[in-house]
Amino acid sequence: MENQSSSVFDIVIWSGAALSLMGLAGLVWCILRVSRAKRANLDDDAMRNVLQSALPVNLGALFLSVIGLMMVIVGIFLA
Repeated sequence: MENQSSSVFDIVIWSGAALSLMGLAGLVWCILRVSRAKRANLDDDAMRNVLQSALPVNLGALFLSVIGLMMVIVGIFLA
């Protein structure tokens, strides 16, 4: 029985790690997008549009990372 519950917590831990990595990838994408826009020397309106389009992705990526890390911690504590 203990082996069964251990594998369930392993799934929680590894799926949390995968969510965290997806969130990290989203954050890297946002960083690259904004840094490309800064290097392009866009005017204020164009830069504002780039930042406004990157903001929801940034917040979603942060949310994924936090949820994934919480899953990892919960899986470790309950294992």
